[in-house]
Amino acid sequence: MARPNAEVEALLREYADLVAITGGDAFRARAYEKAARAIGGYPADISALDAEELRQIPNVGRSIADKVAEYLRTGTMAVVEERRARIPAGVRELIAIPTLGPKKALRLYEDLHISSVDQLAAAVEADALADLKGFGEKTQDNIRHGIELLRQAGARVPLPRALDTAEEIVGELSAVPGCERCAYAGSLRRMRETVGDLDVLVAAGRSAPFMEALCGLPATAEVIARGTKKTSVRTGEGLQVDLRVVPPRSWGAALQYFTGSKGHNIRTRTLAVHRGLKLSEYGVFDTGSGESVASRTEEEVYARLGLPWIPPVLREDRGEIEAALGEGLPELVTERDIRGDLHTHTDLTDGLAPLEVMVEAAAGRGYAYYAVTDHAPDLSMQRMTKEKVLAQRERLRELDGTRHGMRLLHGTELNIGPDGEVDWPREFLAGFDLCVASLHSHFDLGRAAMTRRLVRACENPCVHLIGHPTTRLIGRRPGVDADWDEVFAACARTGTALEVNAQPDRLDLCDEDILRARAQGVKFAVNSDAHCVPHLAHLRFGVGTAQRGWLTGEDVVNTWPLARLRRFLRKDGRG
Repeated sequence: MARPNAEVEALLREYADLVAITGGDAFRARAYEKAARAIGGYPADISALDAEELRQIPNVGRSIADKVAEYLRTGTMAVVEERRARIPAGVRELIAIPTLGPKKALRLYEDLHISSVDQLAAAVEADALADLKGFGEKTQDNIRHGIELLRQAGARVPLPRALDTAEEIVGELSAVPGCERCAYAGSLRRMRETVGDLDVLVAAGRSAPFMEALCGLPATAEVIARGTKKTSVRTGEGLQVDLRVVPPRSWGAALQYFTGSKGHNIRTRTLAVHRGLKLSEYGVFDTGSGESVASRTEEEVYARLGLPWIPPVLREDRGEIEAALGEGLPELVTERDIRGDLHTHTDLTDGLAPLEVMVEAAAGRGYAYYAVTDHAPDLSMQRMTKEKVLAQRERLRELDGTRHGMRLLHGTELNIGPDGEVDWPREFLAGFDLCVASLHSHFDLGRAAMTRRLVRACENPCVHLIGHPTTRLIGRRPGVDADWDEVFAACARTGTALEVNAQPDRLDLCDEDILRARAQGVKFAVNSDAHCVPHLAHLRFGVGTAQRGWLTGEDVVNTWPLARLRRFLRKDGRG
């Protein structure tokens, strides 16, 4: 379930939007956005802090601390309730549309009385916005995109939120007497980037205690249906949870079946038929005799079909059956394989924690090396200068090797300009151990121009890694339009790695793009893009995405020993 930090972060972000909608001070709205980020990224549980202790969090002043303390004490924040009352519900619905800001949402409501997503979609299609100032053709295209993104997201929730809920429920049900096995299945087990609902399985002789336990959990807000074999509930966050209790002898077959995907299950059932067998959630059965020949473990089920066990992240009917029957499945990269994080930030730019704190936390994760890559000056809001970054380099060199022997790399996250140029001249960039280059603006360039822009960045000898390559934000912003096959070819040709960014709202590159890039010989780096200590743990989501893209340790440069990584960073083809 959402921890208090996340709840307060969401509330403060909402308040910042409400201030903007009602014509409030832009600086005030920005202050609440900064405080929201700081609280969301704070490593400790804020529910144990009083107002004075809350003020120790960066960007949280007395006024905001008092409001947060009020929420933690009462469950409400008066200023938010007051602002909500001033905004029509329809406007609040409209601002959920990606690409549509709060001020435009209010204009639509006041001028055209549009108060729902469906009404806005109809107005755009009827060209009813054409005469409204500020709503030209480009804006209307953006609105169409935003509505499409919102509808695609639907009731699906981000991977981390689903995982938190699933792990809590599995923990609770595992403690119920009589539980032999308990696990989550479905798209969450396959590490899909968003999850529609949760499938939870229990192996036990009796189902009633588990159905009762699920219905009685604090997280359960509504019981949708309750039966002896399956019970469905909805959590307070709106996530549906389907619990199935199966006999212990059927555990493996049930876990395989309810993990999916649908396409993978069709292939395995077809394979069973060709072998004179029938595969279902109850087991593998001989078609002639009806005798069960496998069911207790997934390994047993796959073996009876003539297959090795197939990792859940590969079960998407994308060639995993053919590989298992032929040349063999890849040995997928794991979180344990990652030797270091190559894209992180500190409070020198937009991070929330000082350099020393981030380094200490990284050492605690057992890394062999760790890169600090704060933003470069072309992202002007960060106010980076040569003097600041050189002072950081000096401090980094002092800390190098002092935390459990972890080696420190001094890097920077450069901005890829409209023409593919990056911050700072090459002679200055040569002093960095690592340069990440990312798109941070001009997302609407045409396909040809965007492709040239990215290819030129790859061809820069100082650029080692393209960060969050498509810039997508899941459910909020589509990736940029480029000829990605041409970009992937440029990466392979120049020895430029592509990032698998582990931030849960990015997961960029996505699994399908990873598969295409890997086929061209591209190397990758799985990074957290951490802006605070808790973000370092997001690496697990990046690894899951990398696994869905069939990546091995050989494909991922930050699984390599430091000496080999340094050779790769010379971009001389000898990685």
